Amino acid sequence: MKLSQILLAEFQFEAANTRKLLALVPMDKLDYKVHEKSMPLGRLSIHLAEIAGWWKECLVKDELDFSKGDFTPKTFETNAELLAYYDDLVSKTEIILNEVSEEEFAKPWTMRNGEQIYFTMHKAAVVRTWCLNHCYHHRAQLGVYLRMLNIPVPGIYGPSADDQGM
Repeated sequence: MKLSQILLAEFQFEAANTRKLLALVPMDKLDYKVHEKSMPLGRLSIHLAEIAGWWKECLVKDELDFSKGDFTPKTFETNAELLAYYDDLVSKTEIILNEVSEEEFAKPWTMRNGEQIYFTMHKAAVVRTWCLNHCYHHRAQLGVYLRMLNIPVPGIYGPSADDQGM
């Protein structure tokens, strides 16, 4: 089986789980933080959603140069808007993973800010670290935010304490 298809299967499974949590974000509590050093809930949820779009940056391009970007974080008023944004990014990533050549995963990818290079790794490691593991990290954070707000947390890898009256 091709690496792209292995990653696609994992991405699709995890995207469905991520979507379950994003659907629960209380839009009236977007400024909520679990700690003074934590991101606000609104920024965290949008950041988690936008990670689904990083596959384009990591597989289609050979570098990310922050000095050339003009990133403005998105904002959403409703869960429907947040989920539509997320679903669009998921669809685009599915296309990329269905079309990418296997050779692409062995190519180097660099994260930089102008002349300052943060790292260079082969794309297989980049998508594992920045597109998958990074998502899992922030998804777990979102689960904590939801728990602290007394919002039942759905099971991700089996039932949660909120499932089945646990």
